[in-house]
Amino acid sequence: MAESRARADAQALVARFARMFGALADSVERVVRGKRDKVELALVCLLSEGHLLVEDVPGVGKTTLARALSASVEASWTRVQFTPDLLPGDITGVSIFNQGTGAFEFHPGPIFANLVVADEINRGSPKTQSALLEVMEERRVTVEGVPHQVPRPFMVIATQNPVDMDGTYPLPEAQLDRFLMRISMGYPDHRSEIEVLAGAPSGAVLDTLPAVAGRDDVAGMIDFAGRLHVAPSLYDYLVRVVAATRTHQDVRLGASPRASLALLRAARVRAAAAGRSFVVPDDVKALAVPVLAHRIIVTPEAELRGRDGAEVVTEVLSAVSVPQTAGV
Repeated sequence: MAESRARADAQALVARFARMFGALADSVERVVRGKRDKVELALVCLLSEGHLLVEDVPGVGKTTLARALSASVEASWTRVQFTPDLLPGDITGVSIFNQGTGAFEFHPGPIFANLVVADEINRGSPKTQSALLEVMEERRVTVEGVPHQVPRPFMVIATQNPVDMDGTYPLPEAQLDRFLMRISMGYPDHRSEIEVLAGAPSGAVLDTLPAVAGRDDVAGMIDFAGRLHVAPSLYDYLVRVVAATRTHQDVRLGASPRASLALLRAARVRAAAAGRSFVVPDDVKALAVPVLAHRIIVTPEAELRGRDGAEVVTEVLSAVSVPQTAGV
């Protein structure tokens, strides 16, 4: 009796998670038309306590996705426009001497928000980009030797233009590894673009988009997803997938252990969003490319042949055997 009641309670919590996830996705999709898969990946990233890198050409809705996600969650958010002259202190904040008190006072920068939109991050200098390394990993900023915690939940949603465009600086490997996912928006389909044009004269929906979830709701969803059941065979499968990226013949640098943890967190969120209380291999396979591809550096020879990390991950998924019993 007690066991069946506990199972029913757990299923009710999963169902509530799935409903909230769907409501958030519906809200963002009111603005980002025809990109349900990208919207859901962004939400998986948020609820995995990860950071999202959105890469594509200008004008396809990278910043709109970030702002719509921020508006759908009733939490603090800020936007930083990266430019070549942006300084690290413009992001983290600075200590200013107060003549009245005779002491230095810390003035927090825009990084102290629940959702931080880093627009065109690769237009900032490498020195400024490095200011995000600590906070994206440890959720704190150290200024003049004093650590300052950022609020929870905390997520950096960075947009970047393709690296071959003028005035851009490639993100270093250490920073790319701190992004849980990298996605590309792509152009909208014909019908979605018509809907965007038809709605343009009435004004931006984004300005009046209501919040669907609060800060505590998101924190609760994060904690719940982190407790979802993962079978031992699933741990083994996930590690074998990540390890295979390190031994692939076209790879110079494979995915790190941080990538394994990121893929596990994301798979748990995807399972909960689907209304399941356990992770299955399909969760890992569906998220492997956006979570792993940007962490992989192919060899110069493979790069000359047009190979990239996404192709390597796809080949790895085909080669690694899937466990037959990976459920409850």
